[in-house]
Amino acid sequence: MLSAELKAFYMVARLGSITLAAKKLGLSQPTVTTQVRQLESQYAVELFYRGGRRLTLSDDGVRLLPMVKALLQQEADIEFFLRNCGQVQGALRIAATAPYYILDLVKIFRERLPQVEVSMEIGNSQQVLEMLEDYRVDIAASSQLLEDNRLIRRILGTDPLVLAVHRTHPLAVHSHVHLGALAGQCLLVREQGSSTRSLTEEWLGQEGVKLGSLLEIGSRESIREGVLRNIGVSIIARHEVPHNPELRVLTVEGAPQMHEYLYCLKERRQARLPAAFLGLAQEVLPSPQPSPRGTGLG
Repeated sequence: MLSAELKAFYMVARLGSITLAAKKLGLSQPTVTTQVRQLESQYAVELFYRGGRRLTLSDDGVRLLPMVKALLQQEADIEFFLRNCGQVQGALRIAATAPYYILDLVKIFRERLPQVEVSMEIGNSQQVLEMLEDYRVDIAASSQLLEDNRLIRRILGTDPLVLAVHRTHPLAVHSHVHLGALAGQCLLVREQGSSTRSLTEEWLGQEGVKLGSLLEIGSRESIREGVLRNIGVSIIARHEVPHNPELRVLTVEGAPQMHEYLYCLKERRQARLPAAFLGLAQEVLPSPQPSPRGTGLG
């Protein structure tokens, strides 16, 4: 069987990098390199042009890629069927950018189907959507608005962006500020791929606000700890700011709204457990606004 070699080929082709593919697959770089070379050697074919630091698909690689994608999708379908074919068995895999909205649905879902195992991974908006597209999860909750005909989407919740500061910070005496008050401040932000960061940077650019510095911290929990230590300030969704006497939450004039979306692959919509979860969302969540391109659940 060529399952491992084909998965290595597919991930390298998608990402254009042995390093990124190895990280995504949870393997070492030499292992991924060996798997790709074994596939090429066994069939005497060149699948990649190797030049510089990035690999480029050869003509044969381009023709092979959609076939491998279809095969891996079929494998995922088989695995999904086997996980969920029993009357009282099954596992639902969820990825989310934050637990705040999705956990309410998870709680009700588990009360109704206590026999179903539910697992949840947390990542940034880009990561959780990649997990969904790669069939590593069945449901995704992301703050990134993605227009894709392969997906169905529904709004989970909406929050304004606010400014979180330490209680001793000079801005803490205010309850409401203009975005220009951030000029010269150290802003704590998530990594690239975070919707909160993208929205914040776009907002700052539109208003022409020049920060003092930008400190990238890889999780919202770490950012909150940074604000608690008065290292800097952070723009964050209101729902994500914990109740803490050391923190002050300031509304900001003209702050954009942060939406959280529920996503599922259309082809998985009728599968038993995703269908049950989507049905619950349809029942519990408020009626969505009309969705562009007909991608809403309603």
